[in-house]
Amino acid sequence: MNDYDDFAEAYATENEHSLVNAYYERPAMLALAGEVAGRRVLDAGCGSGPLSAALRDRGAVVTGIDASAGMLALARRRLGADVPLHRADLRDRLPFEDGAFDDVVASLVLHYLEDWGPTLAELRRVLRPGGRLIASVDHPFVAYTFQEPRPDYFATTSYTFDWTLGGRSAPMKFWRKPLHEMTEALTTAGFRLSALSEPQPDPAARALFPDDFHGLATTPCFLFFVVEVPPAAPDR
Repeated sequence: MNDYDDFAEAYATENEHSLVNAYYERPAMLALAGEVAGRRVLDAGCGSGPLSAALRDRGAVVTGIDASAGMLALARRRLGADVPLHRADLRDRLPFEDGAFDDVVASLVLHYLEDWGPTLAELRRVLRPGGRLIASVDHPFVAYTFQEPRPDYFATTSYTFDWTLGGRSAPMKFWRKPLHEMTEALTTAGFRLSALSEPQPDPAARALFPDDFHGLATTPCFLFFVVEVPPAAPDR
């Protein structure tokens, strides 16, 4: 059973309206994606489907995958029958043909993986030449300062903390990598870096979250990448 199955409903409710998700991470992902009308988009780690829904509403042709059956059930309830959803682990081969998508969005999922290599290779495989991977992860600086005792910044290290939602607590494990290791993993997989972003939260959140807005606006929380598959070489 996936860790999220135990509190899928509570997590989805929190994700829907929280400062860091609804007014920071999700708007940043959508801004980086830009114009998506008519583009085939894979939401890798779609959870309960809020990003999939936003992309679909902007005209994208969306497919979602997630390892949690509980999350996928919530996504199906939200998205209806017009968005294909698949249960799939990002550590495994994906159930799609080569070049099936124009874009992949990976929202706060890569930091669950110790080794990005096999996953990035699969994401590159299912993208067409010229396609994009748009990803957000825990910022390596924040994850570094979170850990006690302070680890070697240049090492890949794991850290665990308890999430308590809906009256249930579960230990969640994440992997922190230094920035150079993240970018090296992306380029080794054959991607070309297009953008590296540390965005600000939506200004509308200032009135809604007066106690927390300043901290999020002045301290990095997540790091965002846009990387591209190099276009196919022209025929000679």
